[in-house]
Formats: sequence, C-alpha cells, structure tokens
Amino acid sequence: MYPEQLVAPMREDLTSVGFAELKTGDEVDKHMTDHEGTTLMVINSVCGCAAGAARPGVKWAVQNTDKKPDRLATVFAGVDQDAVAKAREYTLPYPPSSPSIALFKDGELVHFVERHHIEGRSAEMIGNHLLEVFKEYC
Repeated sequence: MYPEQLVAPMREDLTSVGFAELKTGDEVDKHMTDHEGTTLMVINSVCGCAAGAARPGVKWAVQNTDKKPDRLATVFAGVDQDAVAKAREYTLPYPPSSPSIALFKDGELVHFVERHHIEGRSAEMIGNHLLEVFKEYC
C-alpha cells in the first residue's frame, strides 16, 4: 500500500475534473449497478505511464468533447484494494492491469484499454483514441 500523502495529488489529478473516487467495493458496486448510460472507469496507478499518458490523456479527452461518458469514476491500484478488486470483476475477462481505462454502457464493458496499450504512447494518443471510443459508444 502506498502512503496517502504520496497518492493524494494523483487522486486529485482525476477528481479535479469530475471523476468520482470509489474507495470500497461497495462504492464500486453501487456506482456500477442500476445505471443506464455510459461510465468511464480509470484504474489509477502511481506508475510513470499513468502520470505521463493515462491521466493526462483521459482528462484531455473528457474536457475536449461534448460526446463523453455520462459518469466518470476512478479507483486507485495499490491503495484501495477492495475497490480495485471489485472494479476488476467488472473488467473480466481482461487480466488485472493498472493503469487501465474501461468504458461501460448500461453496465456492460464495451471497451478496455490495458496497461500495455498505454505504455509507450503519449497522452495525445490516449486522448485521441478515447475520443473515437466516445463517438462510438456515448
């Protein structure tokens, strides 16, 4: 587990642009059930590809389009273990991956960006990819 003072700015990186932070498995379940429409869930991480590509790309995408998910949520790997475990149940059959980005429509996983699709890519590439995903599903 990472200390809270280390991850606080990384949490705020997403919550400052409207992401709901889910810290327990129950919060994840509550957020994911009985919701129509789309939810973008980011499994956040302390790694460099989260800081350099995933978070900036996600933020840019949701701030630069009118066609975006109805709800934004995030869980933090290595910190909120119960919430991450529950979020990963929703992203099956994909293996655990952090950072990662999942888009759900009416509770069903419709698109998933795994860590190996984030590593080595720029925030611009991630953001532009998400814009295309939003056009298709949102």
